[in-house]
Amino acid sequence: MFTKIVFVLSVSLSMALGGIYDGYGGGGFIAAPAVSYAAPAKVVAAAPAAIALPAPKLVAAPAPAAVVKTVIAEPYDPNPQYSFAYGVSDHSTGDSKSAQESLVNGVVHGSYSLTEADGTIRKVTYTADKINGFNAVVEKSGASVIGIAKPVAAVAAVPAVAKVAYAAPAVAKVAYAAPSYYHH
Repeated sequence: MFTKIVFVLSVSLSMALGGIYDGYGGGGFIAAPAVSYAAPAKVVAAAPAAIALPAPKLVAAPAPAAVVKTVIAEPYDPNPQYSFAYGVSDHSTGDSKSAQESLVNGVVHGSYSLTEADGTIRKVTYTADKINGFNAVVEKSGASVIGIAKPVAAVAAVPAVAKVAYAAPAVAKVAYAAPSYYHH
């Protein structure tokens, strides 16, 4: 125990007298770092020198080239006329219709006809002009083909149907385990 005390005292004494050894074999002692702080120096920059530039020269733009536009009048018909007609007759579906129209001297004359769902034929004849407006005459011809359904012959007695009992489906209960978590 005495030797331990002597050793600690000798190490303490050598440190106190000689300073702290740097431990890298350089033989020098560790000293406080040499750091100094100073306020930054003020830098004053001189104002930039004015540069004299020549005044800009104005140059007149060239005059635009003259554009000549030739207007070609579209042909104008002071008395337009037209005429058209079409017709459909489909015996497999029963679809039957036709139409015709014409414009002569500013007056439209036309008509159309069609077979309606009840089998009658509707025919519309019309005229239209700037003075009298649109006028139509509707005519209906033919007999309605809608028939009244006759009752069906007496129905034979319906055989009795045996009642069938159904059992509720069996449901098996399934147990689930709680999820496990992996901790690493």
